[in-house]
Amino acid sequence: MHSDTPSSDRSNATHPASFTSAKARPPRGYTIPLIDLDGETHRQVVVDREPGQYLGHPTTVLLEDNKTMIVVYPKGHGRGAIVMKRSEDAGLTWSERLPVPESWATSKETPTIYRLVGPDGKRRLVLFSGLYAIRQSISEDDGRTWTELEPIGDFGGIVAMADVVALKGGTGRYMALFHDDGRFLRGSDLPKTSFTVYKTLTEDGGLTWSEPLPVTSLPGADLCEPGAVRSPDGKQIAVLLRENSRKHNSFIIFSDDEGVTWTEPRGLPGALTGDRHVCRYVPDGRLVVVFRDMCHESPTRGDFVAWVGTYDDLVNGTEGICRIRLKENHHGWDSTYPGVEVLPDGTVVATTYGHWIPGEEPFILSVRFHLDEFDI
Repeated sequence: MHSDTPSSDRSNATHPASFTSAKARPPRGYTIPLIDLDGETHRQVVVDREPGQYLGHPTTVLLEDNKTMIVVYPKGHGRGAIVMKRSEDAGLTWSERLPVPESWATSKETPTIYRLVGPDGKRRLVLFSGLYAIRQSISEDDGRTWTELEPIGDFGGIVAMADVVALKGGTGRYMALFHDDGRFLRGSDLPKTSFTVYKTLTEDGGLTWSEPLPVTSLPGADLCEPGAVRSPDGKQIAVLLRENSRKHNSFIIFSDDEGVTWTEPRGLPGALTGDRHVCRYVPDGRLVVVFRDMCHESPTRGDFVAWVGTYDDLVNGTEGICRIRLKENHHGWDSTYPGVEVLPDGTVVATTYGHWIPGEEPFILSVRFHLDEFDI
């Protein structure tokens, strides 16, 4: 059993409703209903596919018109030249591959993309590419032109940035989250040590970033790929974490002070155990979390899945309302670093990669659904 000793960056004064000892072993399976959408091809849109070419690990951003969507992904498994496409109809159809800066061909990690707003109200799209050093590319014209990739500091990390959270205290303040296992934080290809989740802060809408600080780690577990969500009242931030040793369920931590201090990691139910959680609220207040299913006891292990529940389920450690298999993946685990967007009418557009056809290379596909379609 792993230790529950908190790291130096976590507070011992935890939110009463969110604290449970990390030693409390949650169920490794789940009992909530499973809805299977795998065969419902009318929900599926092929974003990009190239015979013989591995296409993987996409993320998306939906612009303020609620119609323009941009997707970025590498030509390769977690690394390779970054491809960008654009949709003008909320993901129903997609452009051809668009011109991008030359430096995007040098990406060594999964790219991620976010909308950030500066203290002057200036809107930017920021694309990140990780390992040493973490680099970013900026667009100030909604993705039509971009700067070249440049380091954000003398530090590196893996799956940078796995999530970005707007902070209180003024426009332009954000916390970006990533992890490292000792190899890339302070150099390239150093020995692997322990998994740690880090944060870096910006006060100017992504133009400059602070030195990274540790958020959480746990001896005996490999915590990584943080996915964040705010409580409905805005007072608390929760972060869901992949557990990469595969000995445990996924974990969760909470902060009541805008990420300054954190609770110790607590195991999540089997229903929420997986990789690369992306959390979004739908208009009625329910929470949808999309991820790669890595639940220890699951008929959809390795598939592209969504969990439906409430924020209170995260706080209380309860299973939630249901799970949805969005698409079967014909591989033991290789799929599902998703981009997830919610349209004004509540339609969820979840985009990812996977081995959707046995024996063929992965490609990019999206699945659309609305919770009102289901009897839940």
